[in-house]
Amino acid sequence: MAQQVNSEPNVVPLCDILLVLLIIFMVITPVAQKGIDIKLPETQAPGPEGGQKGIVLTLEHDMSIKINALQVSRDMLENELRNIYQTRTDKTIFIRADESINYGEVLKIIDVAKGAGIDVLGVIPERYSTQ
Repeated sequence: MAQQVNSEPNVVPLCDILLVLLIIFMVITPVAQKGIDIKLPETQAPGPEGGQKGIVLTLEHDMSIKINALQVSRDMLENELRNIYQTRTDKTIFIRADESINYGEVLKIIDVAKGAGIDVLGVIPERYSTQ
């Protein structure tokens, strides 16, 4: 009598390998999705903040500070920022400084702005010189 040949493939090891690969991809996929959060400019009509798009804080070469066009003393800067941003929903400020200013002074201004409750700080990278 001839033996009958079993020709069915054994799929158990294949299923084990597929399940392990599925688990690996499920674990790696959320970790691999890294990026930088950016805020794109909005193209909408002016809101209830009086039509003012953004606040620019400028540190001049003589260490004077301007908020848009308003001259502000360093002692009153935090209070002035609190007054400006208490009614605004968008708590974003842009900071620019004269190229001759020490970066440590710019960091002090950034600390004051953060202390005033500003959430988003942008640094204007273009060269700026009033001399």
